Amino acid sequence: MKLGLSLWAAVIITLVGVAFTAPPVVADEDRNEAPDTLGFVEWIVLHDTGVRVKARLDTGAKTSSLHAVNVEPFEKGDEEWVSFELPLDDHKEVEDAEDDNVVLHFEMPVERTVLIKRKGAESQRRYVVNMDFCIAGRVYETQFSLTDRSRFHYAAILGRRFMGDDDVLVSSSESFLAKNECDYQTLDELQAEKDG
Repeated sequence: MKLGLSLWAAVIITLVGVAFTAPPVVADEDRNEAPDTLGFVEWIVLHDTGVRVKARLDTGAKTSSLHAVNVEPFEKGDEEWVSFELPLDDHKEVEDAEDDNVVLHFEMPVERTVLIKRKGAESQRRYVVNMDFCIAGRVYETQFSLTDRSRFHYAAILGRRFMGDDDVLVSSSESFLAKNECDYQTLDELQAEKDG
């Protein structure tokens, strides 16, 4: 009788364990492709401008960041907006043009603001905007915090929020791995369009 009771207890424990086991993870039907693998530096095209700049893919940053100067908040209707400029000659990564002083002007709604705590320096309030950009032949939208990146090598940083949301892997040892390119305008073409 003791053996029968022990056997029943083992069967019940096994059945309870099976009943409460998590179901197997099933791959999302939309994710039947392997994730894109990009280099730690890639070209991106700012979608509203058609201008191509280098961006560093940074797994240490959560939110993406874009070089911005003269950042000024303003009200538009009941919404908070921000105007800012992106001087392309602060980063010598675009094709040479006759006019070295190309500055892109933006006005965009503010998605949120963040307070960045910096070691040994004052905290900094940054505005965050949603922007469309193209990388590796595909258009994405992600949040960019706006900050003066003139002392850094790249005008843009793409953070984990973009990589995770859009299923991107990063090679830490190689750059420019994108298999597809985005359409873009050279600075000379942009200037001719502006003058014409």
